[in-house]
Amino acid sequence: MTNHSEAAGAPGTEQITLRNPSELAEALPYLLGFKPENSIVLVALHRGRFGGRVRLGIPERPGDWPSVAEEMAKCLISGCERKDGTPDGIVACLCRDPKTTETGRQIMERLQWLAQMLRLACGRLDVPVVEALCISDDHFWSYSCPVEECCPPDGTPLAASGTSVTAAAMTYAGIQVRRPLREVRARLMPWQTAAVPQQEHALDAAAMALVPRILAGAPRAEVADETLDLARRVWSRFGHRPTADDTLETDLRDDEQIAHDEAARLILGLQDRLTRDHAAEWMEGDEAPLALRLWRALARRCVGPYGEHAAAPLTLAGWVAWSLGDRVEAGEALDMALAADPRYVFARLLMEACSADLDPEPVRRSLRKTRDERGVTPSEANSERAVAGAGAGAGTGADACVNGDGAAGRKGAGSPGRPNAENSREPAEDRVTRALEAALRRRGSRRAGAGKGPSRAGAHAPRRPQGRRRVGRQGTRRDG
Repeated sequence: MTNHSEAAGAPGTEQITLRNPSELAEALPYLLGFKPENSIVLVALHRGRFGGRVRLGIPERPGDWPSVAEEMAKCLISGCERKDGTPDGIVACLCRDPKTTETGRQIMERLQWLAQMLRLACGRLDVPVVEALCISDDHFWSYSCPVEECCPPDGTPLAASGTSVTAAAMTYAGIQVRRPLREVRARLMPWQTAAVPQQEHALDAAAMALVPRILAGAPRAEVADETLDLARRVWSRFGHRPTADDTLETDLRDDEQIAHDEAARLILGLQDRLTRDHAAEWMEGDEAPLALRLWRALARRCVGPYGEHAAAPLTLAGWVAWSLGDRVEAGEALDMALAADPRYVFARLLMEACSADLDPEPVRRSLRKTRDERGVTPSEANSERAVAGAGAGAGTGADACVNGDGAAGRKGAGSPGRPNAENSREPAEDRVTRALEAALRRRGSRRAGAGKGPSRAGAHAPRRPQGRRRVGRQGTRRDG
């Protein structure tokens, strides 16, 4: 579920009046910053002004609709109460385009029960739904208006994109609509090309090369250094500076700059939490856009049975996008990360923080502090060699990487007075998680009983079996 407090790019000073359902339907993409597809959207109203808003994909099973309606109503209203007070009303929009031979009117009729569930859920929290719309096939229908002259049974046509008076007013106010969500997700989806078998073979080979090293006692920091050094070398080839309109061209060029074996080594290296947290330090300045392009490219390379490995690059992509102010891509990337691995803690905390409209600066501050304590500048390529050497004889990397609990005092730990690299880094490694949890507590997002909603769904579900490749992942996989 994604929560948006204001439209993307809105200066927040201009006032635009929406007088009827038609203008509201045309303004919805501008309120969200993107055109919603297959979405439930709830928008709060405060004394005639728009407030918080939440969006969630429409579940395919109607049996899930009542619980989803309850969760969305609670999420929006509780969020508004913390920030702006209880809303005066809510606008509900159901957006879905037809498939095959289905018509927009048939979709409207099929989703009517979902609209009623949303009305009831909001009503139980003493906030009325003042308007409920269905938007499909470039038409809209109002579930709240029974007058055929106003809202005909076949729907009211929407103005062509960008041509209405509402669109002109929004554009003049500086409010922009991003590309559709399906295009955002397409940049993060695994390949479905003829190169998939080659990438899968490279992932197999990288796993078979890395696991014996770890089991033989290779220091964890040494593997982390190699992964991060390779990441810097790869993104240094990204010479093309993208514009807003050449996303496909940029992705294709970036893919061409990464060899299959390089992508495999990076994907497997990022499964280690220490490596991932140090990679998260590339979240601002000139490094952030390059890192975001690299994380997208690696997410696209998590093919076949390695789909679960995408949780790490997707979470990093979501974090960098959020740090750069792009909450739309951040929400989609984090949602995909949790779909790949529902137990990925970093993704779950980031999703909660992003949905709660928190400022990412406390997390950035924690990452800067971690980097400064290691005496690292953002551009240093060999940032941790000294620490890696100091910890080489202080315990086995196998225990460090296989054990996912991150606890000190594991088998093979260094003697007192000479902590190994793992023990010396653990407080800094956990600092980012603690910063996120503290920020969420301050906003009241982690209330008693939290953790049973959509962001935690399936958190304790068993992992999918991975067949013969399960062994290849054992030494590098850690819960986030």
